[in-house]
Amino acid sequence: MKNSPDVLTAADFARIPAPVDPEGTEPGRIESRLVHDGRVVHLTVDRVRFPDGSTGELEMVRHSGAAAVLPVLDAPDAPDPRVLLVRQYRYAADGYLLEVPAGRPQRPGEEWEICARRELEEEGAVRAGRLIHLGAIYTTPGFTDERIHLYMALDVTPGTQALDADEFVEPVVLTLSDALARIRGGEIVDAKTICTIHLAAQRLSAGLY
Repeated sequence: MKNSPDVLTAADFARIPAPVDPEGTEPGRIESRLVHDGRVVHLTVDRVRFPDGSTGELEMVRHSGAAAVLPVLDAPDAPDPRVLLVRQYRYAADGYLLEVPAGRPQRPGEEWEICARRELEEEGAVRAGRLIHLGAIYTTPGFTDERIHLYMALDVTPGTQALDADEFVEPVVLTLSDALARIRGGEIVDAKTICTIHLAAQRLSAGLY
């Protein structure tokens, strides 16, 4: 994923309005205090009203969100189409993970499809002819608002890889059945990748492309 320092700033989060609730009964954020203004994430401590009317503080990791895309290299009606993943070094996971290409927007308000197309080429070295939106997921709603938009790419053509200095990425081609088997076997453990592969497999098997 790209680490674009201009995507979100402390000022952006300072402008997030508290819920408009004159009676003070609806659950939601009452106020927010910025604790850490990082390159990728922003940590706030929010005072929150809960559904029973009580209030408390929650730590929140604020994130710009991202787009993730699974490129299908063969015709979508092929018996077992090949897909492209990337083998990427992840410090937080203490090693390498097999993932779908993914990344953050370069600017606030960037369309998710544009983000997906860029990240697909920069990480996977291929371009999408067509993108099919598969849905969106909250990665860990217990403490972050990060939301990832999931896509499947069809009519794929060669592109040019362009990695950041802290990205160590190698494209890996698998059949769809192999990718699903690696999920079942515990080799593919990245959440966005598991969701994207399963949603894409369902669309392909149903002929929804």
